[in-house]
Amino acid sequence: MTQMNLLADNDAEAAIDIPGLCYIPDYISLTEEKLLLGWIDEQGWFADLKRRVQHYGYRYDYKARAVSAESYLGPLPEAFLSLCRRLWTEEIFDTIPDQVIVNEYLPGQGISAHIDCVPCFADTIASLSLGSGCVMEFTDVKTSEKKPLWLEERSLAVLSGRARYEWQHAIPGRKSDIHGSIKKERQRRVSLTFRKVMLDS
Repeated sequence: MTQMNLLADNDAEAAIDIPGLCYIPDYISLTEEKLLLGWIDEQGWFADLKRRVQHYGYRYDYKARAVSAESYLGPLPEAFLSLCRRLWTEEIFDTIPDQVIVNEYLPGQGISAHIDCVPCFADTIASLSLGSGCVMEFTDVKTSEKKPLWLEERSLAVLSGRARYEWQHAIPGRKSDIHGSIKKERQRRVSLTFRKVMLDS
C-alpha cells in the first residue's frame, strides 16, 4: 500500500495522528451513493446480529472469528467489484479485495471495540460510509488512549499497519454524535468493509 496521510482539512477531530490511518472524504459521489444503497436494499439481509448484515465473497463466522475456503460465496457482484478494482488501482490495496461485508446501523446501534481478525485478512481494511455520518472511536490497545474520527457519508477510512493491528476501532451505540461543537443526529448508516481474505495453504 502506498504510504498515505490522514486527509481532512479544517477538521480538528479528524486530524488525529495514528500511523496507518487514512481518511478520504467524498470518496464516491452522491449518485454513486444512491445507486449503491438502492442495490444493497434489493438484496437479502442476515439478522443474526444486533444489526443487519450482508456478506459477499466470503462469509465471516463471527462466533469462530474465522474465514475458510468453505465459506466462499462466489465472486463479488459488479456493484462492489468496480470499487474493489479502484481500491487496487489507486494503490490503497496491494491486491484486489475479495470480501465485502455490508453493515446497517440504525440510530442507537453500534459495534464494540475490536481489531479485525488478524489471521483472516491481509494488512489493509477499508470502510466506506453511506447514508449518514458517525463517530468512529479508536483505542490504543497498549495505552487505552482514545481518539475519535468523524466519518462523513461517502467517506473512506483505511486502516493498515499500526492502525490495523495496534488500535481497536468501534462505533459507540448512540443516537447522536458531537462533531466539533455541533450535535448531529444519526440517520440510517450503511457501511461497506473491504478486505482481502487470507486462507491457510
